[in-house]
Amino acid sequence: MTFLRTVESYRQGARTLPGRYYTAPEVFAEEQERIFRHQWICVGRDASLAVPGDYVVAEVAGESIIVLRDQSGERRAYYNVCRHRGTRLCEAPKGRLSETIQCPYHAWTYALDGRLIGAPHMNEVEGFDKKAYPLHSVALYEWQGFLFVNHDTGAIPAGQWFAPLKDRFANYNLPLLKTVRRIEYDVRANWKLILQNYNECLHCPTIHPELSTKLPYTSGANDLIDGPFLGGYMEIKAPNESATMTGRACALPLGTLPAADQRRAFYYALFPTMMLSLHPDYGVFYTVWPVSATASRVVCEWMVHPDAPAAAGYNIQDAEEFWDRTYLRAFEGA
Repeated sequence: MTFLRTVESYRQGARTLPGRYYTAPEVFAEEQERIFRHQWICVGRDASLAVPGDYVVAEVAGESIIVLRDQSGERRAYYNVCRHRGTRLCEAPKGRLSETIQCPYHAWTYALDGRLIGAPHMNEVEGFDKKAYPLHSVALYEWQGFLFVNHDTGAIPAGQWFAPLKDRFANYNLPLLKTVRRIEYDVRANWKLILQNYNECLHCPTIHPELSTKLPYTSGANDLIDGPFLGGYMEIKAPNESATMTGRACALPLGTLPAADQRRAFYYALFPTMMLSLHPDYGVFYTVWPVSATASRVVCEWMVHPDAPAAAGYNIQDAEEFWDRTYLRAFEGA
């Protein structure tokens, strides 16, 4: 890994985008088509599909997508519409299916592997073949326990997309971490402002003074990584052990970390809508869901070592309160 201290990375000539890129509906509509229909979009964690039949529903670029685990244990993603009349199949944001998905309109029924297995009265239609009407699938990829979808069948292969991050977070055991908390924020700001705010801390001394007592903003270093990623680390200021209200570690270590990383917090944006924060004792991942040109929804999920909740000293609320205060000020600023 190659890092460059943030204070040494400033470049002459950098400019922000014109204001209309953060407020104009026509720009937002173009982003949906040119960005969100062609990029790998995080829709959650693989752990949310714990057993066959588990599913989640996500809306990406105006299209509803079902992500599920089928009866054989394979992950799959489909457009959330029946092949008959386009009725939405799953209304709930998550749940557990038995062995099929049934349309609530005309009862067309699909196996979890997408096959149409029931179509009432269609046997009376000459030439009708159920094999010709499976659910339309969506590209799905698992990276480090996170699930990504892509509308574009001709997109850059996910393995190539994520290749620059290979082994970046190996010490943190990301696929094994346990999600212990989920918080959602409705933010009156364009999605790009949220990503931009996350990726710089020059505003921290004025907007987040309590953050600067734990993570001095001048301690940052940028990861000179290739690809659609931006990130690096900040040093945890002694005698603090983590970014919490008390400054103490709130859970077991996420993994076996090198000595230097035991004193660092890592922050990465995986464009266009995922952010990943890793501290020695807990992690948080965020998905940003664009609602309009001036509104977004941010979903935060807290992760700890799977043995942490039962261990002595566990106090994830210490970290939650610290970041909840930080988020609210950041979102007000955005």
